[in-house]
Amino acid sequence: MNQLFRRFLTNALLLLPLLSAAQSTPFASYTQVISGSNQVYPMVAVTGGTYKMGSPATEKGHKPDEGPVHAIVIEPFWMGKFEVTWDIYDLFTTKNIEKEMAARYPQGADLTKTDATTRPSPAYVDMSFGMGRSGYPAINMTQYAAIKFCAWLYDKTGLFYRLPTEAEWEYACRAGTTTPYSFGSDLKLLPQYAVYKDNSGGGYKKIGTKKPNPWGLHDMHGNVMEWTQDQYIPTYYAAVASGTVKEPYAPTKTLYPNSVRGGSWDDEPAVLRSAARTPSNPAWKVIDPQSPKSDWWMTSASFCGFRIVRPVKVPPVEEIRAYYDIKPIKDYGY
Repeated sequence: MNQLFRRFLTNALLLLPLLSAAQSTPFASYTQVISGSNQVYPMVAVTGGTYKMGSPATEKGHKPDEGPVHAIVIEPFWMGKFEVTWDIYDLFTTKNIEKEMAARYPQGADLTKTDATTRPSPAYVDMSFGMGRSGYPAINMTQYAAIKFCAWLYDKTGLFYRLPTEAEWEYACRAGTTTPYSFGSDLKLLPQYAVYKDNSGGGYKKIGTKKPNPWGLHDMHGNVMEWTQDQYIPTYYAAVASGTVKEPYAPTKTLYPNSVRGGSWDDEPAVLRSAARTPSNPAWKVIDPQSPKSDWWMTSASFCGFRIVRPVKVPPVEEIRAYYDIKPIKDYGY
């Protein structure tokens, strides 16, 4: 056995325990620490699988854009246990806050990357509209702003976070169920799981005040609607079912409409169903006085927020950067 081969074999044997440990590392939930702050964001492991997306015409509240029901294959991912709160979102929107928090929590604080992150223009009013900030879901951001938040988090953590696709969102919301809601179909149970029109008192509530779905995700029904990665196309399910389109989601090509899910504190129960789809609307910026209207803030969407996912299968760096480096589509009003 020559010396070169002996050295190769020795190194390979030394690596075997490490490779074995890496392969046996469990796919598990974890908590993302937001460096330079006292904030954390719990992520729930969502095992992949196949499910039936959409709702049958017999389901109470069903709309045509929820059909036909079709089989979708989902790769495993992690999803935020809660909607993103103001406590975390404010770190992204205001560089001064991030620096202040980094000084207060210096361990792990690294602003060398995030200093260059594209951040929202200042909001001209309090975007919580007095409904609460600490512990409450962030609202009124555009889909573009939510994606840029993910880019900021990527620069801080080195992990690829993004918005969920509609298919991923519904899969996680259903949590293995086939009923209109993740808890079943009995609307008497809805107040235990959701903040909605009948129990909200005219505003959103702190995250996690209601029971989670079977996979441990809170506020998938109600509280605030949540952005997805998709363009809203009412006939997209039919195109998927027929094989006309092969993409797992509808890429955003126009400013409106995009898909939001889950219903909100201001919605009737039917809008909170697992299969219910809501298109974004120019009216969500109706009180924005700017022209063109803000790329970052919706101003009239106090019912819309977001949560994020992290796919297990990480795309190449160039694809990640392409996802984050999107350009805003200008909104000149209507």
